[in-house]
Amino acid sequence: MVDIRPIAYLIGRMLIVLAILMLAPAIIDHRAGLENGADFLESAIFTGGIGGLIALATRNGLRRGLDIRQAYLLTAAIWLGLPLFAALPFMLGAPGLNFTDAYFEAVSGITTTGSTVIVGLDHLPEGMNLWRGMLNWIGGLGIAFIAMIFLPIMRVGGMQFFKTEGFDTFGKALPRATDIARALLMIYAGLTVICILTYVALGMSVLDAIVMGAATIATGGFAPSDLSFSKYPGAAEYAGALFMLLGSLPYIRYVQLVTGRSWGILRDPQVRAIVLWLAVAVAMTTLWRVATSEQLFESVLRETVFNLTSILTGTGFFSGSFGGWGSFALSVAFMLGLIGGCSGSSSGALSVFRVQLAAGALAAQLAEITHPDRVVPLRYAGLPVGQDTISAMMLYVTGYILTIGVLSVAMTLVGVDIESALFGVWTSIGNIGYGFGPMVAETGTFRDFPDLAKWIMTLAMLLGRLGLLAVFVLVLPRFWRR
Repeated sequence: MVDIRPIAYLIGRMLIVLAILMLAPAIIDHRAGLENGADFLESAIFTGGIGGLIALATRNGLRRGLDIRQAYLLTAAIWLGLPLFAALPFMLGAPGLNFTDAYFEAVSGITTTGSTVIVGLDHLPEGMNLWRGMLNWIGGLGIAFIAMIFLPIMRVGGMQFFKTEGFDTFGKALPRATDIARALLMIYAGLTVICILTYVALGMSVLDAIVMGAATIATGGFAPSDLSFSKYPGAAEYAGALFMLLGSLPYIRYVQLVTGRSWGILRDPQVRAIVLWLAVAVAMTTLWRVATSEQLFESVLRETVFNLTSILTGTGFFSGSFGGWGSFALSVAFMLGLIGGCSGSSSGALSVFRVQLAAGALAAQLAEITHPDRVVPLRYAGLPVGQDTISAMMLYVTGYILTIGVLSVAMTLVGVDIESALFGVWTSIGNIGYGFGPMVAETGTFRDFPDLAKWIMTLAMLLGRLGLLAVFVLVLPRFWRR
């Protein structure tokens, strides 16, 4: 049996932190004379009380480090359990959601997906919009820690390649995980502050800048307005695109950057690839839109850069009327959403790293077919890629595509049209946040989806954030055997 006391103890401590964070929106709404402040306070007391009891009951459990099974369980427990308590303010106060919608919203926030079921964001209490941005931010930070410390050890979908000494990441960037975590927190908070100050300088209100800044760096996409970035057209869109891209780069490269090794981020194949692919997609889509519309070139370019960056990085902000750009732009967006940002960041989907490996493995296989007497080794960043990494990557990619298909069919069986179903699963499993299709068109949200469809999308968000295999392995009997 797996000793769950260390997991419960850590979850209890996290719930206490979550309760403390709830006090910020509680104070804001209380000072504004809104009942929502009391609702946040009630949520904080309940969450902190439960967390404190769990931590006290299991305080002797964390005597040594977690083993591999405990690491898997902790990772799943974080994104399954914390949203249960993060959803309390959505139910107790405005907007007064039912449990399904509240849990959907909380999972969407903590997984940095950015999909929403709330209409009328502009009229929500300021504390509630702040809470949504905070969920994105703490979710992105948690993903960053797990991406840099847990996933390489857990060997999820080829991520073990990032822990090899030859890849020049963990062993040489900083000596210990605690040092990495400390440096990461400083970098993450620093980028957030810079982003917020930039937004304020470009004309955003302070609250909007805080919420959008937190969501931007976390690649989360929760906005305090139904208009998202359309509320601030112009220079803010260019700034948003830049910070979304920065948020989707490998966090380990930032750690190396602040320790005086700037060449790491410049030479990283993922960084070069994501910039190149985004530039090609923007160029093609911009030319298409210029040729098929009467809009001015600058506005076309700006909206294209912003929206395609948002989709590729899995952020979920939007500007303009992206849904009306036509089938070509939608096809480009769909492909970008499948790729996602870089491995080792808060972005979701397949990731640039896995796509690069898959393309390399395919090219090597074709070369061996055309030249049977030739052995073509797969290399990445000049280093040989082991068969275990290739196998894990291929398993992940195959599972990802199959999961999209299976969950899309499941969505149609509960009453969702095929277009809304496909894009609903695509946006959920890729942690993207965008919605397309007839059921999304009226409100721009997922409010009108059946409850069962929302639960399927919630499952997809969790699967995408946890890396599929990290969830599937938990249902294997041999995982629980010693």
